[in-house]
Amino acid sequence: MTAVADATVRDRDAARVPVRGLTVLYDAQCSLCRFVREWLGRQRQLVPLRFVAAGSEEARKLFPSLDHRATLDEITVVGDAGQVYRGPAAWIVCLWALREHRPLAHRLSTPAGTRLARGAVLAAARFRESQGRSRWGGGAYPRGDGWAYDPRYGWTYSPPACDSGTCATR
Repeated sequence: MTAVADATVRDRDAARVPVRGLTVLYDAQCSLCRFVREWLGRQRQLVPLRFVAAGSEEARKLFPSLDHRATLDEITVVGDAGQVYRGPAAWIVCLWALREHRPLAHRLSTPAGTRLARGAVLAAARFRESQGRSRWGGGAYPRGDGWAYDPRYGWTYSPPACDSGTCATR
């Protein structure tokens, strides 16, 4: 290994801290998010992907230091060594974990590719917002005050977590 390549590996610490698994936090109430979660789950994986509903009790127990309200707004992926990826980086690392899509992930990790990935994430966010606000599709709809409506169960209340003594506002 050359001195430059050796320095790059040390800087990234990839040899000491390899990624052996990724946890994808996804919005279980979003039809697009559920579709992408199912698609990712059907792909051949080089790095195992685990799927956990964002904002769920399981997610809070697994990752107590994350801003769980933010994970409902933006895809978040957590590596087994504590790495946190959000937005375009989260999409890219998901593709990187897939056998057939790792070359695409490498292309998207360039400056030009990252701009393309960011555009795709923004388009997905706009789609999600239009679906959630413009029509009712029979799914569950959470509100910012802790109340949520699910047609299977009716209204339920889950108070926001205030671990620090102050609740985050949206």
